[in-house]
Amino acid sequence: MPLDELLIAVALSAYTLGALALLGYFFTRTPWLRDVGIPLAILGCAAQFAQLFARWELTQIWPLLNLYGSLSLFTAMSVAIYIGFAFRYRLWFAGGFVLALAAIFLAYGVTWYEGTMPPVPSLQSYWAKIHVPIVVSSYAAFLVAFVFSCIYLIKYYAQQSLQNRDGQPERSNPLARWLSSLPSLAQLDVVVYRAVAIGLPLISIGIITGAMWAKEAWGAYWQWDPKETAALFSWIIYLAYMHLHTRHSWRGLRTNWVSVVGFLSIIFCYLGVNIWISGLHSYKV
Repeated sequence: MPLDELLIAVALSAYTLGALALLGYFFTRTPWLRDVGIPLAILGCAAQFAQLFARWELTQIWPLLNLYGSLSLFTAMSVAIYIGFAFRYRLWFAGGFVLALAAIFLAYGVTWYEGTMPPVPSLQSYWAKIHVPIVVSSYAAFLVAFVFSCIYLIKYYAQQSLQNRDGQPERSNPLARWLSSLPSLAQLDVVVYRAVAIGLPLISIGIITGAMWAKEAWGAYWQWDPKETAALFSWIIYLAYMHLHTRHSWRGLRTNWVSVVGFLSIIFCYLGVNIWISGLHSYKV
């Protein structure tokens, strides 16, 4: 088995096992599951970055020019950003969801594996080495924001359901005790905001560098290609999120829903447009 394929297999296995361990930790708070899951996350992430460098060294072709390569970087950066947040804010509990998504996206990326083929002329630009890593890293930051937004919404609506019940005191309810082990809604909201604060500047730079690349490759900075339009729409959603977060009446539940919608638009921009809609960025044949 070639080294790059072996490293992808290691990463996929580590993410899958790590997701199971950290999902177990999320629901049970069993410390040894966390102690197993975090090293597996680090192992998988390191294996992916090593795979990208190995493939680059083996083929002498920038490895991010196809969907397989970009999804590899997307999942690696998603896990790397999560690991940074986990150590910075002690937020181990969210890792199961991040690793599960990473495993799913990586497994899907493997189905797009291609042999060594020279890239088409438009992909041989130096802009490829600037634009693709930046924009894919923005997607990764938005994935982390999405996961924490989902946890925020789970906690918010679960707390609402408990408050609406009569009879059993909240402190004696097992669900209430489990919810109390999660960070507060305010803390979760701050983490989402900081993840979006990483992603928004990156996607902004990505759109600008993409326009420069488009000018070089196709003769125009902007052609309202489906990918360009979808990227602009996603950028507007996250810009709206940042604006609304400054308004106390919107901060919290509403902005976390905006974060969820934003990531769904990112997935449509990243995969939906590229695969199912014909255009300059399309993988559709």
